[in-house]
Amino acid sequence: MNSKISKQNHPLPNLSGLYQQALQQAFVKLHPRIMAKNPVMFVVWVGTIITALLTVNPNLFGTVTGDNLYLFNGLIAVILLFTVVFANFAEAVAEGRGKAQADALRSTKSETIARKLLPDGTIEQVSSTNLRQGDRISVVAGDVIPADGEVLEGVASVDESAITGESAPVLKEAGSDVASSVTGGTRIISDELIIRVTADPGKGFIDRMIALVEGAERSKTPNEIALTVLLAVLTLVFLIVISTIPPVAFYANSPVSITLLIALLVALIPTTIGGLLSAIGIAGMDRVAQFNVVATSGRAVEACGDVNTLVLDKTGTITLGNRLAEEFIPVDGYSVEDVAKIALAASIFDTTPEGKSIVRLAEGMDAQVDFNIKKATGVEFSARTRMSGTDLPDGGEVRKGAVDAIRGFVRSRGGQPSEDVNTAYERVSLLGGTPLAVCRDNEIYGVIYLKDIIKPGIRERFNQLRRMGVRTVMLTGDNRITASVIAKEAGVDDFIAEATPEDKIQVIQQEQAQGKLVAMTGDGTNDAPALAQANVGLAMNSGTQAAKEAANMVDLDSDPTKLIDLVTIGKQLLITRGALTTFSVANDIAKYFAIIPAMFAGAGIGALNIMGLSSPNSAVLSALIYNALIIPALIPLALTGVKFRPLTANQLLQRNILIYGLGGVIAPFIAIKFIDVTISAIGFA
Repeated sequence: MNSKISKQNHPLPNLSGLYQQALQQAFVKLHPRIMAKNPVMFVVWVGTIITALLTVNPNLFGTVTGDNLYLFNGLIAVILLFTVVFANFAEAVAEGRGKAQADALRSTKSETIARKLLPDGTIEQVSSTNLRQGDRISVVAGDVIPADGEVLEGVASVDESAITGESAPVLKEAGSDVASSVTGGTRIISDELIIRVTADPGKGFIDRMIALVEGAERSKTPNEIALTVLLAVLTLVFLIVISTIPPVAFYANSPVSITLLIALLVALIPTTIGGLLSAIGIAGMDRVAQFNVVATSGRAVEACGDVNTLVLDKTGTITLGNRLAEEFIPVDGYSVEDVAKIALAASIFDTTPEGKSIVRLAEGMDAQVDFNIKKATGVEFSARTRMSGTDLPDGGEVRKGAVDAIRGFVRSRGGQPSEDVNTAYERVSLLGGTPLAVCRDNEIYGVIYLKDIIKPGIRERFNQLRRMGVRTVMLTGDNRITASVIAKEAGVDDFIAEATPEDKIQVIQQEQAQGKLVAMTGDGTNDAPALAQANVGLAMNSGTQAAKEAANMVDLDSDPTKLIDLVTIGKQLLITRGALTTFSVANDIAKYFAIIPAMFAGAGIGALNIMGLSSPNSAVLSALIYNALIIPALIPLALTGVKFRPLTANQLLQRNILIYGLGGVIAPFIAIKFIDVTISAIGFA
């Protein structure tokens, strides 16, 4: 599931500028208060200071004998300093990418003059920074919307390209469940709107985007905290182990200097993953931002990787969204032309894509209405009645809607639906379509076949999720037969037919009761409770303010299928962290065989030097140089992530051990030997 990034709206600076800024920040981060947040690198930082002091006075902690102590201690101090700087550099590069996106977003913000509506109906010109939640403002064509809000009155086109990158304007109108929310910084390009402000200055959507992308509010995730604690414990254990070596060395007539003990400690502790851990987490947030998704925290991104169940709406996620009229099926002796005529009459006021497709199909069959449209009245669809239609000038009632709803309507008018209706209903349902019955007064004329089109490639994506152990549940308002056909064709694991908003939160709670993590998408106010209940809630940017506030992620492109991509990013984050941890720990094996023989060289235990390193000093220097250089070498992998493959947890573990475990053992042996030969050639042996 290697999806392409939808739009990278916030371009990164040139690499040289990014690296230059990151290098400056790497030295700024040497402040003790900052270093203390990373236990592993803090130990290396302390070791750097001690070896620097030993460079000035090798006998600071006792008399030490040996050749070139000043040079050797100085080189160790410099290498340890670069180890710390490289770790800080990795984090600074990741933060720099986020800051670049934040700067691009910040450029879309500007202080504007707003027309605030006062209680007495007059208009006051105020700065956008003076607007408060609950204020009402008026915006007209050409204005920049000064703050986040909900449309109270009017219909207008809004240019949201500043935050979504999509050039096509979006229609905003009052009373719409998915088109009444507006974002500060966007521009109205037609008509006029009355807006109620929903966010105080500094707390708007773009403000939150800036803070989150920039990393100012990034807190460590539970897994990151757990791994940090583990690394801290390992560091403490190795510190205790190192403290037991001097007596053993003294007994073996091979006294060990403080510098060598520090070198061994740095080689033992997992400095590679310790130095890259923060960069991996920040990069995960960055990849989500590149997908035009704003996550409220790193916890949400990480939770994507642990998701067990995906709850997905059918329409717009699994299918293309706009069901189109495919066929008219007559019943009870009526002709196709009769059905087309009644369907046209029932849809003449329906402006939805489905209604328009019915009108097009009917007009394509030369159907015409036989009443004065200006004297007729349209009946809008409602979730309660599940039908819409037209009240005719002569008192007749034409309706179209769900088959059981039309049956009830016909019975209420004294009619009795025939078995033909059930036959047509089952025929359309078995095709995976949506059946709509059409009637006039107490007689059903036929069934409209609305065709659902499965999104290309969706079945393969669900198969990949299944291989990763992620269960998919489809929610749809369709009848059970249609839902089962769509579910089978799409390849989802389970489905809920004739679903209500209450069903969404119920299925989430049932999954969570089994200890599973659940992700879902939504855009309406009625989705807000379920989005808040889900472990990962992805709200659409086109949705209501309530939905966006309840969710922990917002998709600026309003593409429900992006939830599948976010699961990929979350799992890639966890895979990358696991792979680099495995590599870091495996690296230690080679470093042990380099430094331990050097420590006991005075005891004449030559058999330990299985790597055939030139001298004790070159062995230590080679191991520490490798230890320092491997951190910047792995920065690209930490930032881009390990290539994602849809595998189970066991398969991923086996792959990590084979590639990063075995590779982590072999690579340092080769690199350390090469560095040792180079050091010997220039006279440091």
